[in-house]
Amino acid sequence: MPDQREPWALILGASSGFGEATALALATDGYQIAGVHLDRRQAQPHLEEIRAKVEASGRELLLFNMNAADDAQRAAALESLRRRFDESRAAGREPYVRVLLHSLAFGTLKPFLSEDPTGAISRKNMEMTLDVMAHSLVYWAQDLWRGGFLRDGSKVYAMTSEGSTRVVASYGAVSAAKTALESHCRQLAMEFGRLGSGVTVNAVRAGVTMTPALMQIPERDALIEHATKRNPQGRMTTTDDVAQAIVTLSREGTHWITGNVLGIDGGELVAG
Repeated sequence: MPDQREPWALILGASSGFGEATALALATDGYQIAGVHLDRRQAQPHLEEIRAKVEASGRELLLFNMNAADDAQRAAALESLRRRFDESRAAGREPYVRVLLHSLAFGTLKPFLSEDPTGAISRKNMEMTLDVMAHSLVYWAQDLWRGGFLRDGSKVYAMTSEGSTRVVASYGAVSAAKTALESHCRQLAMEFGRLGSGVTVNAVRAGVTMTPALMQIPERDALIEHATKRNPQGRMTTTDDVAQAIVTLSREGTHWITGNVLGIDGGELVAG
């Protein structure tokens, strides 16, 4: 029997990259969208472009400009989302967060070792990177579950990368965050499963993709060249490749896929 509930997607990192592409793809597939982003005023025209595309699909876009790793701001955003859900319920609908996508790329690219102490990673740098890019997933999942936003059929995804297992010179703290993020996905999948919740959790490992986050990495040119040469498809992964895969994985019949690192890379990793 088709699911008659009102599906929402909560996208952490909705204003660019994987988050933006997934928000637009899910809106086209029938989801209302709540997007968390952290941008300055200069980004407003692009955000309005995203809103126009979502609304052209006949869907709604709620945007929260905030630090996704801040506890108080998270609570405020979820309270706003709850009020919006109450409006839907008053209209006879049954809203729930069908998809939570964690796509936060905010961390330090400092090396661990430097003769100049100011050029090396600090405790604050390390803790901030892991908190935003890994630990925040757990806190969002906790609050969404306790608040009744996640229901049977909800899908949680977190964006990881090859950097969880491979070394890139400037990627040390981010690599640690991606490794922790994959561990958090496994743990959440196990605990949601034991609760009989019907909630699945998977990490999504995209191939090297042209995103604002990639362009911040000093070694980006070498990464792009290497990925293009070794990918069997002869090209890099795109954000739309990943977004369309998430749309498909979020449809019915995927309830037994949980606790995994799902490669969406055109065979890039296995090609060596």
